[in-house]
Amino acid sequence: MSNRIIVKWEYILLLLLTVVAYITWEFSILAFFLFLFLPDAFMFGYLLNNKVGTILYNIGHTFIFPLLILGIYFVIKEPILLMVSLIWSAHISMDRALGYGLKYEEGFKVTHIQKI
Repeated sequence: MSNRIIVKWEYILLLLLTVVAYITWEFSILAFFLFLFLPDAFMFGYLLNNKVGTILYNIGHTFIFPLLILGIYFVIKEPILLMVSLIWSAHISMDRALGYGLKYEEGFKVTHIQKI
């Protein structure tokens, strides 16, 4: 089995885990679908140029920020933070499972997933 297939299955399983966690905490399914594609708003940086687009897209598509929000949730116990973290993580996992990864300045279609 190739590394790319292994990575794809990791992200599929992470997506399923985030969805199961979201449902387990009984958050709004409507909110989940309304906000699932919100991180794609970071693509608008590409309207300026590839460098800005790459930076903004990667900010919106790295697990760093959803995990920081999750950490803050564990400290202050504000449920909306958990909800945001799960939706954001689900989006990133979905993108990665579909083969969309962090971008390089060479162009929108050049991602870290392709380098695996």
